[in-house]
Amino acid sequence: MALTVTNINTLSLLNILNRTSAAQSNTLTRLSTGLRINRGADDPAGLIALRSVEGELTSVDAAITSNQRTDAILGVADGALTEVASLLTEIRSLASASANSAGLTAAELSANQAQIDNAIESIDRIIGTTSFNCKKLLDGSLGINVSGVAGANISDVQVFNRSSSSSSSTISVEVTAAAEKGLLSSYATTSASTATSISVQGKLGTAIIDISAGENLSSVAANINAATAQTGVVASAASGNDALHLTSQDYGTNAFVRVTAISGDTTNYTSSNDSGADASVTVNGQTAAVDGLEVNFSSNGVSLAFNLTTTYNQATGSTSFTVTDGGATFQLGTETSTRSTIGIDGLYSQQLGSASAGYLMSLKSGGTNSLLNDPGQAAAIAEAAASKVAKVSGRIGGFQKFQVQTALRSMNSTKTGLETARSVIGDADYATETAALNRQNVLLQSAISLLGLANQQSAQVLSLLR
Repeated sequence: MALTVTNINTLSLLNILNRTSAAQSNTLTRLSTGLRINRGADDPAGLIALRSVEGELTSVDAAITSNQRTDAILGVADGALTEVASLLTEIRSLASASANSAGLTAAELSANQAQIDNAIESIDRIIGTTSFNCKKLLDGSLGINVSGVAGANISDVQVFNRSSSSSSSTISVEVTAAAEKGLLSSYATTSASTATSISVQGKLGTAIIDISAGENLSSVAANINAATAQTGVVASAASGNDALHLTSQDYGTNAFVRVTAISGDTTNYTSSNDSGADASVTVNGQTAAVDGLEVNFSSNGVSLAFNLTTTYNQATGSTSFTVTDGGATFQLGTETSTRSTIGIDGLYSQQLGSASAGYLMSLKSGGTNSLLNDPGQAAAIAEAAASKVAKVSGRIGGFQKFQVQTALRSMNSTKTGLETARSVIGDADYATETAALNRQNVLLQSAISLLGLANQQSAQVLSLLR
């Protein structure tokens, strides 16, 4: 090879040295950031995929945070309803105990009434103050609104869910068969010939009724009615004292009247029983679930319950109303289509109970169903109030368990998958990068050493000039 001033070997080595130095710089960047892709030039297609995954992760993180907050909101409401249910149990117990007026003094009855007053005030306080982030949860502000309800036909409408994408839904109701009570018509037609004992059983329980020989049927009816709070059975004597009729207080297949003859005149006072029947109702052309006069319906994102009035039950026919707006809307996923709206009606004492039985407010001192006026009806109202609270609590719990918590678990699983994808696409492999860095260090050191040898060629040219 000719000896020249221009050293081609030096230029080649400098080019190699620059490339190795640039590669080492990129490796050091990946090791310091932990990312395989730090700029578009590193992997154009990979960068596009990485930005898409990161966008999805941002949406999933927001959905997880939203569902966690929703779960906390519903947990606060459920905790308050648990305390309300406990107070209603106490009220029902006090009302049932007070029905035994013969065994209580006036002072004891007054003390029971005072406890009921305090319990009702506590319920109203809990309902009025239960809130999350300064938003009331149980005062009715989160209730779903309805319009056009014919009060003569339908009462106590509760809408638990509505479609978030639709502003209103028309609910058409048709009663095709009336609900019935359990009835023993003309159970007895004469006075007992001897001292007689019968067992009267209904939905609420059983009572033993003792009948004296020759006791008129009006007196027997009065004795049975004195135990109505215990049995749920109402008695009446026809005019002329010639027939005793027994009827269940409630409608439906769960309401019944059962009389068992124990001793005495078992010829006229026989063992007999009868059960009621549920109303047959269609809502928007679909058969609804009915318990007596209480109707429950769920379809096309709408879930609701209401009671038929006794007047409408007898007349049957059709009526309608409209579910309009309101409720609490929650985002369950990353898309707007995953929104769901639930309704939480107000649960103050004037709203707990039913139109047919009465409302909890009437149990307070001076009310029409206070312990001094009607302890038996007070117990029935407390039961209806407890049933309403249990229904609301169950609906909230169902939404929390099957919608919010499942969405939360699903989002967490999705996040795990997206994080894995992001790591595969964008994260640096430290083992590979460290190995590459070691190789590049060796190449740099080798190139620098060889560059020194190549520079000696210039010294060889100078030696010829000596």
